[in-house]
Parts: sequence; C-alpha cells; structure tokens
Amino acid sequence: MTAQPTAARPATASAGRILRRLLDALYLAAGMLAAVSLLALLVVIVAVMAARWLGLQFPGGTEYASYLLASSSFLALALALRRGAHIRVGLLLAALGSRRRWGELWCWAVGSALGCYFAWYSVAMVRWSYKLHDVSQGQDATPLWIPQLSMAAGAVIFAIALLDGLVSLILTGSAGVQAGEESQREI
Repeated sequence: MTAQPTAARPATASAGRILRRLLDALYLAAGMLAAVSLLALLVVIVAVMAARWLGLQFPGGTEYASYLLASSSFLALALALRRGAHIRVGLLLAALGSRRRWGELWCWAVGSALGCYFAWYSVAMVRWSYKLHDVSQGQDATPLWIPQLSMAAGAVIFAIALLDGLVSLILTGSAGVQAGEESQREI
C-alpha cells in the first residue's frame, strides 16, 4: 500500500511542473502582447501626428490609441503580478508579525474574488457589445467588442494569476511572486 502514494507523488509533481510552465508561458505571452500593443500605440500616435502635419485626416486615430492603451494595460497585469511589480502592502503585512500568513491569505483571497468578478463582467461586456452590435462613437465606427476583447482577455488572465497566487500560497506557503519578496521580508 505504500507503493501507491510514492508512485502518485512523481506524477503529481510532474503535472505541477507542467502546469507551472504553462501558466508562466501564458503570463509571458500576455506580457509580450502588451508590449506589442505599446509599440502599436506608438505607431498610431506617430501616424496621427504625421497626418495632422500633412493636413490629412486619420479617422478614429485617437480611439485606436485608447484601445491600444487599454489593451497593453490589461494584458500586462498578470505578468506584472508574477514579477512583483504591483504595489504591495508589505508594511501592513509586516506589522502583523506571526499572523502575516493570514494577512497574505486574506489579501490574495480578496484579490482573487475581485479579479474573478471583474473578469466575469469584462467577458459579459464583450458578449453584450457583440450581441447588440455596439460601435464606437468616433468616425471609425469600430465594433466595440473587438477592442474590448483584449481587455477581457487581460482581465481573465489576471484573475488566473491571482487564483494561481492564492493556491500557491495555500499549498506551499508562498504566492510565488518572483521579485520583491526579499524586500518584503526585510521590512
């Protein structure tokens, strides 16, 4: 009977490593898409400026810049969380002393709940924009579900990252945030 748990552990550990690699790849891919969105934002802004200098019109240029800014912001959330770039409440958690783990657990649980709530309604917003054939108010009349899709995808990936941190904290005692943990321990 002792052979079963021993045999199950390597399979579970291997599945955990595969899941970790997949999640990290998802966060990195979203971060890379955020970077591409930032580059596209630069191109659009330069194109709008050049069009103005040449006396031409760029219909919807300002709206496209806004869409790309939202896209880059939301797609970068998960990678920023995993790399420790988000503002943390380290001073407050350090003040908890021996109850710090409970404070971290509470923060990750509330963050996960709010992240899932926001992701749910972001996806619902895209669905309703698609169903209602909602278009932008600008000259371009872009169907709004298209730019909203990147925001919803970023919100869903961020919710996954928050849940990932919560589950990691529960199972291993660490949320798995790469940077910033050392500085949090020093406080």
